[in-house]
Amino acid sequence: MKLLAAIATLGLMVLAPSIAHADPCTAELPRRAGDTFSGTVRYVGDGDSLCVGNSDDPSTWIEVRLGDFDAPELHSPDGPRSKRFLEQVAAGRQANCTAQRGRSGRVIVYDRVIAVCRVGGRSVGDLLRAAGAPTGGN
Repeated sequence: MKLLAAIATLGLMVLAPSIAHADPCTAELPRRAGDTFSGTVRYVGDGDSLCVGNSDDPSTWIEVRLGDFDAPELHSPDGPRSKRFLEQVAAGRQANCTAQRGRSGRVIVYDRVIAVCRVGGRSVGDLLRAAGAPTGGN
């Protein structure tokens, strides 16, 4: 009986969908606070993460965690809505970003550079607040 239960559990684990952690942005990240970079916002991962790049090649895109806005986690009730707000204010637009230290003192956290990005001269965080985007998260 225990063997059947173990086989059934293993079968469910194999068939269950895996969590996707495959953001397409894979460029080398700026490593120092104050480093600047720019490009088109090519991808939005959630309400406070995006990728900036100057070409269509995802291997050149820099993954950013916004340093001036905390959005709800994507899996939370407001997560998908928060992502749509970021897409509306930034996707496809030119962004100028400056790396900064986060609360931990690090510039890179979870394979993303913490940065303040500006679109049309305004920080993305300010644009999100002005648009009424939900806040929360970490």
